[in-house]
Amino acid sequence: MKVTVWNENRHEKQNSVVADIYPEGIHGAIASFLKEESLDVNTATLDEPEHGLTDEVLNNTEVLLWWGHMAHDEVDDTIVEKVRQRVLDGMGLIVLHSGHFSKIFKKLMGTSCDLKWREADEKERLWVVEPSHPIMDGIGQYIELEKEEMYGEHFDIPAPDELLMMSWFEGGEVFRSACTYRRGQGKVFYFRPGHETYPTYHNEEIQRVIKNAVRWAAPTPRTKPVYGNVKPIEQIEAKMK
Repeated sequence: MKVTVWNENRHEKQNSVVADIYPEGIHGAIASFLKEESLDVNTATLDEPEHGLTDEVLNNTEVLLWWGHMAHDEVDDTIVEKVRQRVLDGMGLIVLHSGHFSKIFKKLMGTSCDLKWREADEKERLWVVEPSHPIMDGIGQYIELEKEEMYGEHFDIPAPDELLMMSWFEGGEVFRSACTYRRGQGKVFYFRPGHETYPTYHNEEIQRVIKNAVRWAAPTPRTKPVYGNVKPIEQIEAKMK
């Protein structure tokens, strides 16, 4: 399976804390543990030509992972539209953490995707609410993170096709943290944890969810639907006026 991990790669260049946690970038850390699954993994970043998402890259990507935060507005609308079309054509998309506010996620959801937030080094407990789902394979009742950024309801997204995890935060808020959608022929998974100043992507359970999600989001072989004007399958008898 061909996988592309996209990341702004800005925090890593501007914040020494982030650089220490992710010396190869957030994209590098995610790509590293995905390669353990014998996947064909490549990375792309914002400042590359065409953000690293050329037609050749997109056409050869079966699952795209997206991490963005401080530079959503710098992503070219033409590239966003190309990604959207690839999702509609069957490419899987996994949107991570602050990617909830990315142009591509908002375009696919059709809502503001806004939420409450707070950085207070508080505990997060992600409760599994759909244990039979393949993305939850190998995960117990919950995942506990010692420190994370809080995201709280209301989260302005369409009702998920499947809600897999609910987060509880030390400050009292809750959040829909693992949501699946289908858009056209493609599958979309939003997964909340992953603030850049915490080592969340080094957590083996978080890694397991993402690995499972990549497998789940892989394109399903199917005949492309037929649209537009078509000839009748059966003979239509002439109707008397």
